[in-house]
Amino acid sequence: MSSYTFSVTIPGPFEEAGRRVTEALAAEGFGVLSTVDVAQTLARKLGVTISPYVILGACNPQEAHAALSADPDLGALLPCNVVLRGRSDGRVDVVFMDPEAVLALVARPEIAAVAHRVRTKLHRVADTLAPT
Repeated sequence: MSSYTFSVTIPGPFEEAGRRVTEALAAEGFGVLSTVDVAQTLARKLGVTISPYVILGACNPQEAHAALSADPDLGALLPCNVVLRGRSDGRVDVVFMDPEAVLALVARPEIAAVAHRVRTKLHRVADTLAPT
Protein backbone atom coordinates (compact mmCIF):
# COMPACT_ATOMS: atom_id res chain seq x y z
CA MET A 1 0.00 0.00 0.00
CA SER A 2 1.27 3.44 -0.90
CA SER A 3 0.91 6.75 0.87
CA TYR A 4 -1.78 7.80 -1.62
CA THR A 5 -3.93 4.65 -1.69
CA PHE A 6 -5.62 2.08 0.51
CA SER A 7 -6.88 -1.31 -0.59
CA VAL A 8 -8.77 -4.49 0.09
CA THR A 9 -8.53 -7.89 -1.60
CA ILE A 10 -11.82 -9.59 -2.42
CA PRO A 11 -12.89 -12.89 -3.97
CA GLY A 12 -13.35 -13.10 -7.75
CA PRO A 13 -14.34 -13.68 -10.42
CA PHE A 14 -13.22 -10.33 -11.78
CA GLU A 15 -16.53 -9.29 -13.38
CA GLU A 16 -18.48 -10.15 -10.21
CA ALA A 17 -15.97 -8.20 -8.13
CA GLY A 18 -16.51 -5.20 -10.39
CA ARG A 19 -20.26 -5.41 -9.87
CA ARG A 20 -19.80 -5.64 -6.09
CA VAL A 21 -17.49 -2.62 -6.06
CA THR A 22 -19.92 -0.55 -8.15
CA GLU A 23 -22.81 -1.48 -5.84
CA ALA A 24 -20.80 -0.67 -2.71
CA LEU A 25 -19.80 2.69 -4.18
CA ALA A 26 -23.45 3.45 -5.00
CA ALA A 27 -24.47 2.68 -1.42
CA GLU A 28 -22.16 5.53 -0.33
CA GLY A 29 -23.49 7.95 -2.96
CA PHE A 30 -20.84 7.42 -5.65
CA GLY A 31 -21.54 6.88 -9.31
CA VAL A 32 -19.03 5.53 -11.80
CA LEU A 33 -18.38 8.22 -14.40
CA SER A 34 -15.79 6.30 -16.38
CA THR A 35 -14.42 2.82 -16.81
CA VAL A 36 -10.98 2.34 -18.31
CA ASP A 37 -10.04 -1.22 -19.19
CA VAL A 38 -6.27 -0.89 -19.01
CA ALA A 39 -5.61 -4.57 -19.82
CA GLN A 40 -7.71 -4.35 -22.99
CA THR A 41 -6.09 -1.08 -24.04
CA LEU A 42 -2.56 -2.43 -23.57
CA ALA A 43 -3.45 -5.57 -25.50
CA ARG A 44 -4.90 -3.56 -28.37
CA LYS A 45 -2.26 -0.80 -28.51
CA LEU A 46 0.90 -2.66 -27.51
CA GLY A 47 0.09 -6.33 -28.00
CA VAL A 48 0.92 -7.09 -24.36
CA THR A 49 -1.10 -9.23 -22.01
CA ILE A 50 -1.55 -8.34 -18.34
CA SER A 51 -3.95 -9.54 -15.67
CA PRO A 52 -7.35 -7.87 -15.67
CA TYR A 53 -6.91 -4.21 -14.69
CA VAL A 54 -9.74 -1.68 -14.70
CA ILE A 55 -9.85 1.89 -13.41
CA LEU A 56 -13.24 3.19 -12.25
CA GLY A 57 -13.68 6.96 -12.07
CA ALA A 58 -15.99 7.32 -9.05
CA CYS A 59 -17.77 10.53 -8.13
CA ASN A 60 -19.98 11.56 -5.25
CA PRO A 61 -21.93 14.49 -6.76
CA GLN A 62 -22.57 16.30 -3.47
CA GLU A 63 -18.92 16.17 -2.44
CA ALA A 64 -17.71 17.06 -5.94
CA HIS A 65 -20.00 20.10 -5.93
CA ALA A 66 -18.66 21.20 -2.54
CA ALA A 67 -15.07 20.82 -3.73
CA LEU A 68 -15.62 22.58 -7.06
CA SER A 69 -17.50 25.40 -5.33
CA ALA A 70 -14.46 25.98 -3.13
CA ASP A 71 -11.98 25.71 -6.01
CA PRO A 72 -13.13 25.35 -9.63
CA ASP A 73 -9.68 24.11 -10.71
CA LEU A 74 -10.04 21.10 -8.42
CA GLY A 75 -11.62 19.19 -11.29
CA ALA A 76 -8.07 18.41 -12.40
CA LEU A 77 -7.84 16.09 -9.36
CA LEU A 78 -11.24 14.42 -9.82
CA PRO A 79 -12.79 11.86 -9.92
CA CYS A 80 -11.70 9.43 -7.22
CA ASN A 81 -10.08 6.50 -8.99
CA VAL A 82 -10.73 2.96 -7.86
CA VAL A 83 -8.55 0.25 -9.42
CA LEU A 84 -9.62 -3.36 -9.80
CA ARG A 85 -6.58 -5.55 -10.37
CA GLY A 86 -6.94 -9.27 -11.04
CA ARG A 87 -4.60 -11.64 -9.24
CA SER A 88 -3.25 -15.01 -10.31
CA ASP A 89 -5.05 -16.66 -7.35
CA GLY A 90 -8.45 -15.54 -8.69
CA ARG A 91 -8.92 -12.79 -6.15
CA VAL A 92 -9.15 -9.09 -6.99
CA ASP A 93 -7.26 -6.20 -5.40
CA VAL A 94 -9.45 -3.11 -5.05
CA VAL A 95 -7.23 -0.04 -4.66
CA PHE A 96 -8.74 3.31 -3.69
CA MET A 97 -7.17 6.70 -4.27
CA ASP A 98 -6.83 8.36 -0.87
CA PRO A 99 -8.56 11.73 -1.36
CA GLU A 100 -6.91 13.21 1.74
CA ALA A 101 -3.46 12.51 0.34
CA VAL A 102 -4.28 13.75 -3.16
CA LEU A 103 -6.33 16.80 -2.18
CA ALA A 104 -3.68 17.86 0.34
CA LEU A 105 -2.01 19.38 -2.74
CA VAL A 106 -4.62 22.15 -2.55
CA ALA A 107 -3.82 23.05 1.08
CA ARG A 108 -7.17 24.68 1.87
CA PRO A 109 -9.22 23.82 4.98
CA GLU A 110 -12.54 23.59 3.10
CA ILE A 111 -11.01 21.14 0.63
CA ALA A 112 -9.44 19.16 3.48
CA ALA A 113 -12.91 18.78 5.01
CA VAL A 114 -14.34 17.45 1.74
CA ALA A 115 -11.39 15.10 1.35
CA HIS A 116 -11.91 13.74 4.85
CA ARG A 117 -15.61 13.07 4.23
CA VAL A 118 -14.88 11.34 0.92
CA ARG A 119 -12.08 9.27 2.47
CA THR A 120 -14.45 8.15 5.23
CA LYS A 121 -17.03 7.07 2.64
CA LEU A 122 -14.45 5.20 0.57
CA HIS A 123 -13.19 3.41 3.68
CA ARG A 124 -16.77 2.31 4.35
CA VAL A 125 -16.89 0.95 0.79
CA ALA A 126 -13.66 -0.98 1.42
CA ASP A 127 -15.01 -2.29 4.73
CA THR A 128 -18.22 -3.44 3.02
CA LEU A 129 -16.21 -5.34 0.43
CA ALA A 130 -13.72 -6.93 2.84
CA PRO A 131 -14.28 -10.65 3.28
CA THR A 132 -15.51 -11.64 6.71
